[in-house]
Amino acid sequence: MPEAPLTLPDLIRTIRAARTQAEERDLVQRESAKIRGAFRSDEPDARASNLAKLLYLHMLGYPAHFGQMECLKLVASPKYHEKRIGYLGAALLLDEKHDTHLLLTNSLKNDLRHPSAWAQGLALSALGTLGSAAMLRDLAGEVGQLARMGQLSVRRKAMICSVHLIRKVPDLTDAFIPVAEKPLTEQTQGRFLSTNLPFLFICLKYVSQLVGILRNLVVTGYSPDKSISGISDPFLQVQILRLLRILGRDHDDVSEAMNDSLAQVATNTETTRNVGNAILYETVLTIMGVQSTSGLRVWLNLTAHTYVALTSLQKLLQAENTAVQRHRATVLTCLANPDPTVKRRALQLSLALVNSSNVRTTTKELLAFLDTCSPDLKSDCASGIFLAAEKFAPNKRWHIDTVLQVLTMAGSYVRDDAVPNLIHLIGGAKELHGYAVQRLYETAVQDISQQPLVQVATWCIGEYGSLLLDGGCDEVEPKQVDPEEMLSLLQQVLQSHLSLPATRAYALTALMKLGTRLQDSAVNRIRSVVSIYCSCHDVELQQRAVEYNALFRKYDHLRYLVGTAGLAAGACGSGSGGGWRDFLLASRTPLHEAALGVSDLLDLLGEPTDPSPVQPSTAPPAMGSFLDLLQELKEPGTPLSWLTSPPSPPFAATTSFCMTVYEHDGLLVEFAMTRPPLEPTLLLITATVSNQTDDDIPGFSLQVAVPKSFQVELLVPSSSTVPRRGGSPITQLIRVLNPKKVSPREGQEAGMDP
Repeated sequence: MPEAPLTLPDLIRTIRAARTQAEERDLVQRESAKIRGAFRSDEPDARASNLAKLLYLHMLGYPAHFGQMECLKLVASPKYHEKRIGYLGAALLLDEKHDTHLLLTNSLKNDLRHPSAWAQGLALSALGTLGSAAMLRDLAGEVGQLARMGQLSVRRKAMICSVHLIRKVPDLTDAFIPVAEKPLTEQTQGRFLSTNLPFLFICLKYVSQLVGILRNLVVTGYSPDKSISGISDPFLQVQILRLLRILGRDHDDVSEAMNDSLAQVATNTETTRNVGNAILYETVLTIMGVQSTSGLRVWLNLTAHTYVALTSLQKLLQAENTAVQRHRATVLTCLANPDPTVKRRALQLSLALVNSSNVRTTTKELLAFLDTCSPDLKSDCASGIFLAAEKFAPNKRWHIDTVLQVLTMAGSYVRDDAVPNLIHLIGGAKELHGYAVQRLYETAVQDISQQPLVQVATWCIGEYGSLLLDGGCDEVEPKQVDPEEMLSLLQQVLQSHLSLPATRAYALTALMKLGTRLQDSAVNRIRSVVSIYCSCHDVELQQRAVEYNALFRKYDHLRYLVGTAGLAAGACGSGSGGGWRDFLLASRTPLHEAALGVSDLLDLLGEPTDPSPVQPSTAPPAMGSFLDLLQELKEPGTPLSWLTSPPSPPFAATTSFCMTVYEHDGLLVEFAMTRPPLEPTLLLITATVSNQTDDDIPGFSLQVAVPKSFQVELLVPSSSTVPRRGGSPITQLIRVLNPKKVSPREGQEAGMDP
């Protein structure tokens, strides 16, 4: 015997009882096949039941498009329950994108003319949901007739349907103005509510009637059938307030007509329940949205509904900044409100009110709030203070103090760019180096848990630690720090379980920098600490330690270079990184020092320097080899042509020079050349490769060519992939040795390879 079809309740229970998704899909597929077969066999009695089951499957997310034609058949049925299922299915399965919905037009017209109010209501609901412009234009006459002459329930639905009609066919608006006027003279709240919707689109001259309706709702008191929590028809009050807000915007006469009623609503509405708060919220928005009187705005500023007031003030900030600034003290007191949403809104408005005239006082209040606020607000507060200080700081010292206070209070919640920004700020304020390093040192001694603060402190100790050793601070009572105390602090940072890998890298580099300024006993201690991290699990930290350890073991004569590094902004590269980048590329050589450096570099390779001017070469210089690079430096047509004057006597300081050797398609290669004073035949070249495109460049390989009399050694680059714009550049060290001091020009004349 064939299996009996399931009813809708049975289908729901069966699907809910399915234990797995596969079991549910199998059940749905079998039931869909049965429903499809029933539709194909055209069983009129079971059509409504099958469509109801199909709609349930559609609500679960399964395909139900094959039931669209069955919806049309049920809509045309004379039975009410079938017609109701048909309209429900049409609302769910049909839309304007499919031409199938146009087949409903004739059925809708018949139902709109049906003598039964139930059929008319179903047709109006369906038309207001899925009616297209063409369908609504054809049925506008029937909708208008029902809005004027139908039963009360039908008229309400017809008015709501007219809203959809006016949206879709704006040129029919004038035809519905008389339809919307009549309900205003009737004392039926349901008609008022339904009439209010089309009024959003078609009227401005009925404000007095709307104000009267709103006043009556406020003063009439309790109405059993329409009141909620003792407030008469709050839904209608909210709708009227929204409509008044739209009608009164930029209209002085309209706004003046509603001022008294708005004041009455504001003072008489009970706020102990959420219903009253909803009405009062709309009242506040309406007062701020229209040209209301000053008395209403004073009430708004004194109201207990702080969140609404703060939101409204923030909207007014762009248009009336001066007026809002007068309430800055009140806004700042809202930071102490126990409600977290009010705190967040008050914080946003307080940050927006900061300017050059009040930055000191406002920032002081914000710092006090930052110290006590919840963790979810610390990040926004810290970022806002950073931006305000950067934009409106009266001087650099105040700026540094403010950022340090933020890092002390909320170091773990600041943005990632806070550390490099503060480092750049301190590095650019030469007169504040001593003050900054002493404050940071004292703060780090007290607490090393705030990682961004410790990172800045270790950087400053490495760069300006000599000011601590000499007591060279501009304070009234400068403090001279013992070298062992500084080393102990850095070692504590390295060993602390609170330190991040980046913090340890800062501390390790700071130790190396201090090693160039301390006695041998301290240097031995630094060397032992560095050697420990040569086997560190962190790759970046291990790389730094191995490089620094190699300086101690093989290149001790180059270790002084570590202490000459400065701000990364002065490097001949666009980024900062570990290893050689931190101290070979971090300082910018002045132009006259670069001139001496070029002369010494030419002398290093045996190139004579003629004091007389050199005639320009007719052949363009090629940049493909190291010889051409040196020849480019000697061309009088270049900006450095005047550097061919006789070299100065040898001096102990390291000479260096930076230049761009390749720039094409977003790839930039720069050379930083340095000659160690203790090895006059050695030239150190640090190649910095940066990528200005939006994609990584893999397979990086740098090749150089030198004359046969030279010896060249290319060390391993920092990476084999050049990261895209914003990433750290690749660095590679090149060691060029000229043991015989042969001139490149002589080598070329002897037939050597260039």
